Amino acid sequence: MEALINKIKSSIQLSPEAEAYLFSISTKKKVTKGDILIREGQTVDKIFFVIEGCLRSYCTDKKGKEHTLQFGVKNWWISDYIAIHNNERATLTVECLKDSTVIEFNAKKLNGTLTLFPEYEPFQRNLLERHVVSLHKRILNQLQLTAPERYDLFLQQYPDIEQDTRNYHIASYLGITQESLSRIRLEKSKN
Repeated sequence: MEALINKIKSSIQLSPEAEAYLFSISTKKKVTKGDILIREGQTVDKIFFVIEGCLRSYCTDKKGKEHTLQFGVKNWWISDYIAIHNNERATLTVECLKDSTVIEFNAKKLNGTLTLFPEYEPFQRNLLERHVVSLHKRILNQLQLTAPERYDLFLQQYPDIEQDTRNYHIASYLGITQESLSRIRLEKSKN
């Protein structure tokens, strides 16, 4: 929790009362590789801040193929925000890819922080803006970049993630087949 509080304090002034409230609505959890934090179809009321480790969110299409939407690594947030915002059942699964430590928040209580402590609002707004920008960049990259370019960008964004993920996780994130990913890696090893 100290890491998160320090992150918040690096961008805004946080009152001792707001800090105490954030502590009171959070739970530090150790999760093990393979654990499912959110399962597709369930009710979602949790948001997770990753202290260490690696998680991913993904959906499964009608043919049973997985599509990775996001990786959650140190200092990232992860959940099924569509389900939370629209009060719907989860369309995503959030799984732990490596033994991890997360801070779990009840989504309603975390959002309630904005009403109780208005000084928290700029931090939350900045998080939301960065999340939207990240998703827009991801969509544009999928539309405009070649598969090798998307892979290079992926390695820049997640430099150490390959040791914690399986090939199909990365391929599904990039929107390519595992065979294509293998060809891209082979080409890179020749250069």
